[in-house]
Amino acid sequence: MGKILDIFTIVVWGIFIIYLVYKFIQSIRMVPTKRAYIVERLGKYTATLGPGFHALIPFLDKVVFIRDLKEETMDVPPQECFTRDNVKVEVDGVTYISVMDPVKACYGITNYRMGAIQLAQTTTRSAIGTLDLDQTFEERDTINLKVVEALSDAGESWGIRVHRFEIKNITPPTSVQDSMEKQVNAERERRAIVARSEGDKQSKINKSDGLKMELINKAKGEMQKRINEAEGKAQEIEAIAEATAESIKKMATVISLPGGKEAIRLQLSENFIHSLDEMATNDTEVILPADMLNVKEMLHNIGL
Repeated sequence: MGKILDIFTIVVWGIFIIYLVYKFIQSIRMVPTKRAYIVERLGKYTATLGPGFHALIPFLDKVVFIRDLKEETMDVPPQECFTRDNVKVEVDGVTYISVMDPVKACYGITNYRMGAIQLAQTTTRSAIGTLDLDQTFEERDTINLKVVEALSDAGESWGIRVHRFEIKNITPPTSVQDSMEKQVNAERERRAIVARSEGDKQSKINKSDGLKMELINKAKGEMQKRINEAEGKAQEIEAIAEATAESIKKMATVISLPGGKEAIRLQLSENFIHSLDEMATNDTEVILPADMLNVKEMLHNIGL
């Protein structure tokens, strides 16, 4: 009996020693980078252990929470939302958060992940409720910003930071999708018709502009032609006038010289006779006054 008692005592002491060794080993903690250990002493918060080696007081200190400080991604499950025009859509998203204050993340809320997801869902429903269906597809950035603002305000008391929120899908009912597809096809057809009409309109405008420019160019060419002809005639008349004046001037000079009148009288007589000869050779009958045959008297009348 005494031997059994001794064995029992040894076993108990052995278990106690092993327990003490376990506790001493457990009091030594190596904290990795981007981790935080929350320590309580006799049930009360004592310290936050950062990366590195730490020794705790056995039986008194206890690591009750371990928080990861790296940025983490959380999916926001799909939920049904109603738009301002009473269309039911299914919306899901993803949010990116990280723990900034491990103490608040442990004692400020029971589960900050669940809290962030629930708040993201309620804020998304509220934001979509202020928009029409068409606007929900266009205002994604606005909805994302509202969710981030709501989560940031709550995150200050939860010890977390919300980096961004993104809506992944906005899925309307099948009937609405069919209507939207028909609307898109109709809009595409309308744009095609408008584009063709604009093309025809521009083509007609270009043709009319071309015809107008052609007429203008022809008018300018005709005007320039007439100007050139007029200038040519004017120059011709001027040249003839200058030649006539020069000829008269020379004749006056010749007449004033000795024997000039006789030479002019002879020249005119020859020209007159030559003209009569040409009329005589012409088949047309010409009746001349009788006094025109007296060349001498005619020349005397003009002072020669």
